[in-house]
Amino acid sequence: MPAVSRTELADKLSTCPRLIKTHLPVQLVPSAFWKQNCRMVYVARNAKDNAVSYFHFDRMNKVQPEPGDWSSYIERFMEGKTVFGPWYDHVTGWWEKKQTYSNILYLFYEDLIEDTGRELERLCSFLGLSTSVEEREHIRGGVQFDAMKANPMANYSTIPVMDFKISPFMRKGKVGDWKNHFTVAQNEKFDEHYKQRMKNSTLLFRTKI
Repeated sequence: MPAVSRTELADKLSTCPRLIKTHLPVQLVPSAFWKQNCRMVYVARNAKDNAVSYFHFDRMNKVQPEPGDWSSYIERFMEGKTVFGPWYDHVTGWWEKKQTYSNILYLFYEDLIEDTGRELERLCSFLGLSTSVEEREHIRGGVQFDAMKANPMANYSTIPVMDFKISPFMRKGKVGDWKNHFTVAQNEKFDEHYKQRMKNSTLLFRTKI
C-alpha cells in the first residue's frame, strides 16, 4: 500500500471545519493558512516545565534524538538544539504573530491547569461555539490530565515508538515539577539565560500557580 501524505490525510478529514494539530514554529506554517484566515489555537508552557517534559518525552520516544543525562540536556535546551528549534523563538514567534493576526487564541498551559472551565469558555467564544453548561462540564471532565492519561485515544499507548517502560507519554502534567529536576546552579544559570533571551518580549509566563 503506497504511503499517504499528510496533505492527503488533511484533505480527507471528515470534520468541518477541519482540525489540524501541529508543533511547527510560526514561520513554517504554510502561507495558505494565513490567506484562508484560519483560526489558530496556540498553547504555550513555561520554559522550565517544558524542558523537563521534553526531556522525558525524548527519553521514551524511540524516534527522537537520545537526550543523554539531564545536565547535558538542559544545556542543549538553552542552546535551542531541539527538534522544533529554540523554545524562546517558538513562543515569541507565535506571540508576535498574534499582535497582527487576530485569529490566534494564545493560551497558557498554567492557566488551563489553574481553571480549565474559564479557559474552555474562552476557547468556545473564540471559535464562536454556543455550548450548554452540561456540554462544557462534560468536556472539562474529559480533558483533565488524569482522564486523558487513562484515555487510549489521548495517551499514545497504542503508538509503537513510545516506550512506556521508560516513561509514560503523559507523565505528571504539574506546574512547577521543574523544581524536582533543576539544581540551584542550573536554575540560576537558566534564569540569567532566560532574562537575556526574553528581554525584548512582552510575553510573561508563570512557573508556579
